[in-house]
Amino acid sequence: MYQFDFKKRVRYSETDKMGYLYYGQYPKYYEIGRVEMLRSLGMSYREMEDELGVMMPVASLEIRYLRPAYYDELITIRTKLLKLPDKRIRFYVELYNEEGLLINSGKVSLAFVELATGKTVQAPPKLLEVLQPHFEDTEDHGHESTV
Repeated sequence: MYQFDFKKRVRYSETDKMGYLYYGQYPKYYEIGRVEMLRSLGMSYREMEDELGVMMPVASLEIRYLRPAYYDELITIRTKLLKLPDKRIRFYVELYNEEGLLINSGKVSLAFVELATGKTVQAPPKLLEVLQPHFEDTEDHGHESTV
């Protein structure tokens, strides 16, 4: 398993009239989590597209709203990979408030698609190479849990 935490403060422009993080903003937080996770591994979306010729469109998205996030609150975006990717990569996301309470969770599945052909392909070897060391000691052998 690989896990990465990133902190982001809720901006005024992201809130509704009640001062809550607007429900439609949560997928953006998920994206921030996965982009920063890849960056923590020494990779980027730009590299995936420009150098490896692979794009990663979202195939599915699940969201669970548990508690509201508020304007100016510092949110921890915890992003996890529970198994190595194949033709898809599944990110499990948990958002925590400043008190450490879970406020939101979700799962985002993205496909690997070759830019040149538009066809689904296996995960790029370079991505698998940087992820592999994080999965060598996994006892559950990559079994997924529900979010």
